[in-house]
Amino acid sequence: MVKMSGGQAAVAALEAERVKHVFGLIGSATMEMFDALYDAHDIGFIGVRDERTGTHMADGYARASGEAGVILAGQNGPGATNLVTGLAQAAAAYSPVVSLAGALSSSHLYRDAFQEVDQQALFRPVTKKTWTVTDTARVPEMVRESFRVAMAPRRGPVQLNLPRDILSKQDEFEPMLAPENYRPSALPGAFGDDVASAAAMLRNAVRPVIVAGGGIKNTLGSDDVLALADQLKAPIVTSPGHGDAIPAGHPMNAGQMGPRGNPVASRLVKEADVILALGTRLGFNATFYSFDNINKDAKIIQVEIEPTALGRYFPVALGLWADAADAARQIGAALGNLDGRAEVETWSSDFRAEREAYLQNRDAEADLSSQPIRPSGLFHELRASIPLGAAVTMDAGTLCLQATDALTFDRPRSLFTPLDFGLVGFSFACGLGVKLANPDRPVISLMGDGGFGMTLSELSTAVTYGINTVTVVMNNACWGAEKAYQRDFFGERYIGADLTNPPFDKVAELYGAKGYHVDRIGDLADTVRAALDCGKPAVIDVMVDPAALYSFRRDSFQHRSGKA
Repeated sequence: MVKMSGGQAAVAALEAERVKHVFGLIGSATMEMFDALYDAHDIGFIGVRDERTGTHMADGYARASGEAGVILAGQNGPGATNLVTGLAQAAAAYSPVVSLAGALSSSHLYRDAFQEVDQQALFRPVTKKTWTVTDTARVPEMVRESFRVAMAPRRGPVQLNLPRDILSKQDEFEPMLAPENYRPSALPGAFGDDVASAAAMLRNAVRPVIVAGGGIKNTLGSDDVLALADQLKAPIVTSPGHGDAIPAGHPMNAGQMGPRGNPVASRLVKEADVILALGTRLGFNATFYSFDNINKDAKIIQVEIEPTALGRYFPVALGLWADAADAARQIGAALGNLDGRAEVETWSSDFRAEREAYLQNRDAEADLSSQPIRPSGLFHELRASIPLGAAVTMDAGTLCLQATDALTFDRPRSLFTPLDFGLVGFSFACGLGVKLANPDRPVISLMGDGGFGMTLSELSTAVTYGINTVTVVMNNACWGAEKAYQRDFFGERYIGADLTNPPFDKVAELYGAKGYHVDRIGDLADTVRAALDCGKPAVIDVMVDPAALYSFRRDSFQHRSGKA
């Protein structure tokens, strides 16, 4: 038995979880924890400028590492409320963020005390679970429970509120348990009869398609999917935001599907007769919940680790509650002889030819001469200059919508986006977390000028801790998605859409980072390479044509119809 304060016990529990980094903003409500972190030499503390962006860092770290990301809000009340957006984003991505926040002293509850807010109610809608510790002796138990719930399938963020008096009191504690003593590490496979039924459907398919989603990407299951695709001669499409689920160079990779995906991948799911959906909900960005974007007559075999996702948006011929990569391996083993499938061979070869023509045309049609820079030229040059093995983070917004499927990724956990939460102001902070999870990988963060303006104070964090990412600010001096919406549906009656920005390259220099300004497309690739080699956090302020906005009419977007 060891006598410790509640704050010391909380940090000891983090050490037992083998936490490598804690992101946080210091505050008096959790000072016992911060003081204990001073002596926790195996945990690197990253002091942030805002709890929201700190949560994005923890989210990026979690997604890139496959481990829990930890954010510590030092102050109850406003320090805690600042966490909400970041936790909602993590929830949309099923990202295991463990959020710890100071809470009001127990004796001050329900007295309208200083910085009092009902944190239990506040976080419940945006987390898998929210707890408030009621006894100092239970602090290690509750920290363990937080990690256990966050990491259990389907993963997601949790919130643990730690009252001031609970952290300051002393108690006797048993040695801390290791994670393997209280949470599982293996995922379930599919039942044998279901595997046989899925194999039979795929064996008889003429136009099979595999959809690979986050359940493949996050478990690093691409090899199992590629082996199955090679057996079936089935094209693989990826769900939006998970274009890195399988390597871009594989000949069966069609790219990202859906109304905002590329035309080849989108056509495949509209024409397939059997769709094997591996680790994907077939949700909003993939389908808009509409048979306009997926063949109504196709047999859908959906594999999901979350049983409530099976058949939720589209009726399935077969739903398998299992780990997607394990199920792909099981189905491959059950397929047997696949000779004599001439129609499938034609389907597959026609797809490969169409995909190759699409990629060639994309490069040929890129605008490499206009000034200001056009998005097609911008992404052409980024494809040429972003090195293999790099990780890319993106925001929401018009330019990042246009970036869907415009870049290539050679391995899973290389693309990090807001997904269906559609958050602006995510990418830069997320990239800092991704870099800490993968310090040897280049990390490039794409943002619009609006989103970067929200979060540029974290340049201080990047410089202080030497987190050397490259942020490409696609500067079109407007809130581009909203301006496009006003153009497409409100007769170009623009209000609140245009922005006045500082020179972001100069702002970066003032923080101690490296800044670059690009207004000619011919300078971009060399500038990206220089930024990657500069040995500092870097910002490239790229002047992009403000008229080159995303077309929401391309989505068949019906204003006020509920279809977006």
